Amino acid sequence: MTKHQKRLSVPKSWPVERKTETFTVKAGAGPHGQDGVPLVVLLRDVLGYVDSRKEARYALSEDAILINGDAINDEQRPIGMFDIVAFPGREEYYRVFPDEGGRLALTAIDEDAAQSRLGKIEGKQQVPGGQTQLTLHDGTNVLVEDDEYNARDSIVVDNDDKSIVAHFPYEEGALVTAVRGNHGGKIGEVDAIDITPGSGSNTVGVSTDDGGFETIEEYVVVIDENFTGDDE
Repeated sequence: MTKHQKRLSVPKSWPVERKTETFTVKAGAGPHGQDGVPLVVLLRDVLGYVDSRKEARYALSEDAILINGDAINDEQRPIGMFDIVAFPGREEYYRVFPDEGGRLALTAIDEDAAQSRLGKIEGKQQVPGGQTQLTLHDGTNVLVEDDEYNARDSIVVDNDDKSIVAHFPYEEGALVTAVRGNHGGKIGEVDAIDITPGSGSNTVGVSTDDGGFETIEEYVVVIDENFTGDDE
């Protein structure tokens, strides 16, 4: 199995130039599925902190880089939407956030904001013992005692003890960002949720400062104003 990925065929969310070279690094196994960007791509192509995979491995061996609070030693570890990338030695902290067009970008945040991460609930199920298991957008699971959470809601998970510190329901009036499609990166409030009969995707109307847009609800994520990465 090849260790490389052709740049022309990488997901649209990857922050790489597609025509400068033929290959880039292939993402390893881990969260976010095929949309996950290898950590070395962020270190080398986005931040410019390393020039090669060898330099990236050295930095990781020093526990200099934390992802969602955990030291990482695999330069191919997939990084994706809403992950927290921290460089404690540099006192630099970033949130992975969809930019215009849905391309993943790094948004600078402060140290306090880097202590937790946002997750979109993709599904939930009862598990033995009476607890409810929430499956998040990146494939990770969170166990909860109560049943107040629903699919398409968002939660904020503490990076240390994995507890839920905030809950944002998916409903009319919620602040959302589009993470895919033609409106990727846009932020607005939900005006209406239209239920589509049958197996088709429901649509959601979103109002923005410059008008609004409509997309399918799988393409939006509920957020809090603190997660836009700026002081708007």
